[in-house]
Amino acid sequence: MGLDLMLFMVDWEYLSATSVENRLQVLDDAAWSPELDDAYLGGARAGGWQWPPDPGSARCVEYDFSTTTGSYRPHARAGDGWDDMRPLVDASVREAMDTFLTGLIWDADPADDPALTRGGGFFPAPADRWRPHVLLVCPPEALPAKARAWALVQPRLEELREPFAAECEGWAGRPDTFEDFTALLREWGDVTTEAARRGWGLVGLP
Repeated sequence: MGLDLMLFMVDWEYLSATSVENRLQVLDDAAWSPELDDAYLGGARAGGWQWPPDPGSARCVEYDFSTTTGSYRPHARAGDGWDDMRPLVDASVREAMDTFLTGLIWDADPADDPALTRGGGFFPAPADRWRPHVLLVCPPEALPAKARAWALVQPRLEELREPFAAECEGWAGRPDTFEDFTALLREWGDVTTEAARRGWGLVGLP
């Protein structure tokens, strides 16, 4: 079975006040909060932010991607697809997309992925290196640049259609369609924009 992705937007100051070894538990508790039970049982849970009944008190909220089934695979495929097509993309769009996607679903050098160091030690090391504790760490200071980059990219997404067709269409391990690819990008755009607005960070757990 493949990895899942549970994405959280987090008040970094609140999380920083928690000991390193307990920070993952804070996120896990948020994911399985009793306050969200009614949404699960009633079938009301839908894509987007899963706010508790009192959103003003929340310090951590999960984002449910409506374009995936919770799997990490579509995100990895989108990142690989971007890596394939980016040489064919206009430089101004390419630079903005690089800024937008770096550390989320793509890295120019995979060794630079902040998740590999758990955000510079912000999260504890996993006991088993084959079972990572975190898939994504994006601190608050990185989000404003991503939100600005998305604002530049969003109206020019159609320019990616031909590069996508040339490098990704019909290939295994890549997004199935251009529409799937751009729908996922739009969700990441919504995520980064809201996190930047709040001054919060993002964390992805398997």
